[in-house]
Amino acid sequence: MSGTRTPPTTAETPTAQQRERAATIFERSVAGRRAATLPQCDVPERSLDELIPRGLRRERPADLPEVSEPEIVRHYNRLSRRNFDLDTGPYPLGSCTMKHNPRLNERVAALPGHARLHPAQDPKRAQGALELMWRLERELAEICGLPHVSLQPSAGSHGELAGLLLTRAYHADRGEERRTVLTPDTAHGTNPASVTMAGYEVVKVATDARGGVDLDDLRSKIDERVACLMLTNPNTLGLFDENIAEITRLVRDAGGTLYYDGANLNAIMGHTRPGDMGFDIVHVNLHKSFSQPHGGGGPGAGPIAVSDRIEPFLPVPRLTRSGNGDGAAPAFDLEYERPKSIGRLRGFQGNFGVFVRSYAYIRSLGGDGLTEASETAVLNANYLLARLREGRTGRLLPIAFDRRCMHEFVLSGAPAKRELGVKTLDIAKRLLDFGFHPPTIYFPLLVDEALMVEPTETETREGLDALADAFEEILAEAERDPEIARSAPYTTPVRRLDEAAASRRPVVRQPAAG
Repeated sequence: MSGTRTPPTTAETPTAQQRERAATIFERSVAGRRAATLPQCDVPERSLDELIPRGLRRERPADLPEVSEPEIVRHYNRLSRRNFDLDTGPYPLGSCTMKHNPRLNERVAALPGHARLHPAQDPKRAQGALELMWRLERELAEICGLPHVSLQPSAGSHGELAGLLLTRAYHADRGEERRTVLTPDTAHGTNPASVTMAGYEVVKVATDARGGVDLDDLRSKIDERVACLMLTNPNTLGLFDENIAEITRLVRDAGGTLYYDGANLNAIMGHTRPGDMGFDIVHVNLHKSFSQPHGGGGPGAGPIAVSDRIEPFLPVPRLTRSGNGDGAAPAFDLEYERPKSIGRLRGFQGNFGVFVRSYAYIRSLGGDGLTEASETAVLNANYLLARLREGRTGRLLPIAFDRRCMHEFVLSGAPAKRELGVKTLDIAKRLLDFGFHPPTIYFPLLVDEALMVEPTETETREGLDALADAFEEILAEAERDPEIARSAPYTTPVRRLDEAAASRRPVVRQPAAG
């Protein structure tokens, strides 16, 4: 690992090569330089006023850099290498499932019939695409244990909002006015945000000493005002709730719906299903569990699977399949006449490329392969946790809840902060110098100096050992000189940023030359 680190004493002053790499495309601009030379116009010229109304024209030319084609290519190549990505190294970002995305799925999504299909195509001329979507719905229904699926939501948070709107429609149809939604204190941050967007009030439920839902606290907060319980299982502590059957029974007996946040579905595929646990609504992060590359805002997809009692309210249009009874090819169409539907959630039917990749992933692995993927994800997490329990890492970064984990686990950096004077943030930044993307930090909020680790099923044992060794070396280094971690990273394109200032006063424009 020593070859991946730059000593702090030499990292403070940028080298000529570092300065060259840091130069922006605007700083490389030379007046008159061009990437291409256009031929002389060979058609009759027309005045600009005829082509573009004056009110739509710029008052002055756009301030664009003047560079050659190689400089343009190098510019984008440099940008692509300035961010950490899964093709560069391990990405154990807790609750994000940053697994390897098989290149086979990329090839399938890039086939012309998939990549060039226009979203406004008449359904009669898009039968192949509609059949793929219909089949994907059936696969997700089987995986989730719920019979009905809509692919419309664009992301997990969008699926959450859809589920809460479905809950509202369900209760309204029954003449009920319910106002609160229960969310555990380990819930993803999007859960309470979605609750607020849907017009409900958030009621937090505490975590017990075993890392699951506190049943006594849950019972005290269930009343006739409760519309829904939103729950992730396994939760963001990486723990499967041992009382899940009792939890769903309590909410159902009180007349509420049960919403399953599918962000951690990668841990249970083939072993249990949200529908079998008693949930009514599930969102599925296709970009997590089913091989769509993600990060930086998209693209993604958050389909929802629902029970029979929620089905009448699903968004329109609904994908339908007809015919095939007489041996003829089935026909697929989009149905809009659903009087109880919550309506359309977005333009068109979703991110189709995501559907293609996910369907290819599910079909290539099959049921046994998906089961093995979840088993390996859990095995990898438990192996890495066992390694991190050793030596100074186990003493300075102890496990927050001492139970066998599922696909991820949460450590507490409180002892390291107290004994060494280095925070979880410092350790995370230093990991970048060792070739690892940091785990999720400071979440869940109930763990002091939290560090959430999810290695996924696609990392090797050697890679997990290297990550464990990196933690140990960083802590040993901090015992000798904590300032090394406090000033990290040293090998990244930019050094440590003032993240609070970047959030509150972002600089989003290139400063003018001179």
